[in-house]
Amino acid sequence: MARITLDKLLVRFGAVKAVDGIDLDIEDGEFVVFLGPSGCGKTTTLRCIAGLEHATSGTIAFDGRPVNDLDPAERNVAMVFQFVSLYPHLSIRNNIAFPLQARGIDRATIAEKIKWVSGIFDLESILDQRPGRLPPGARQKAALARAVVRSPNVLLLDEPLSAIDEQFREEMRWELRRLQKKLGVTAIYVTHDQREAMSLADRIVLMRDGRIVQVGRPADLYDRPVDAFSGFFIGSPPMNFISLKARGDETLLNGSVTAIRLPPEMLALAASRDVQLGVRPQHVRLGGEPGTPGVFQARLVDRYSIGREHWFDFDIGGTVYQGMAPSKGTHENTGDVVVSLDLDRVHLFDADGNRVMTGGAP
Repeated sequence: MARITLDKLLVRFGAVKAVDGIDLDIEDGEFVVFLGPSGCGKTTTLRCIAGLEHATSGTIAFDGRPVNDLDPAERNVAMVFQFVSLYPHLSIRNNIAFPLQARGIDRATIAEKIKWVSGIFDLESILDQRPGRLPPGARQKAALARAVVRSPNVLLLDEPLSAIDEQFREEMRWELRRLQKKLGVTAIYVTHDQREAMSLADRIVLMRDGRIVQVGRPADLYDRPVDAFSGFFIGSPPMNFISLKARGDETLLNGSVTAIRLPPEMLALAASRDVQLGVRPQHVRLGGEPGTPGVFQARLVDRYSIGREHWFDFDIGGTVYQGMAPSKGTHENTGDVVVSLDLDRVHLFDADGNRVMTGGAP
């Protein structure tokens, strides 16, 4: 396995900085997910680690040894792509054996390795079948088995589940996480799907415009986003952003005077600068005792359920926001309602989108 270090990694395509001088350490055996919107630089970074793209400047090191000048084969990395690239005319057994045969490994060792990897991936029953007869999840597991059979130092995965039907995707996420821990291989996974990132990663590297926005455990990014982009991109549904102003004795939410009690520290910031109150829909509830901190009145727009989750939309100053409703509501679908914020989970962001406070504390 390998510890990976990126030091001021820069990749230019003409005048465009696809990767803009990023620094990152990935520990041996860690599962790291590169997350971000299309064009943020996550796949380019992955391809640089693999040796498929050349860095304009900066250093990529495995266990302290620079690998910038090494070919992909010399780096001992394995890569699995979005679309499964198994050879259709070969059985699963022969697909898995192919990279070992290409290295000139003897038949007995190949047979032993196939037995080992097929046991890990639970492929014994399909080894003699061809890929075309198998469901997508089985084909992707076979592709993963082929990637790890030669014991790579690093496993690189470029959106490997995005082409799989949803019914197989949840199962494959769990399988992939379990297998990575069992193998102990250092893994880097690229996705734009924050649900995949949250369920798979030891740490998430959130990227935007070629730069790293935030690095941390999934819970860290969810609970303490460093800026409004992180707050919006992580979490489903996305975070609500409500303009907050303190004007004398009045508190304005989205331009509307609102009878809401907030921590003095929040009000002091809202009186001195432009701020946005960021709160996840999961931390907004219907009901509450008027006059208690975090409780205010709004207009109920709609109530609905998605699976076992119950939501409501509410209006403040002409903008609709989202909150979590009780499982069995007694409110009408429209009209004035009382709404409660969990003030321990509320963030303040400044005019540049940087988080300046969470729950009344910096």
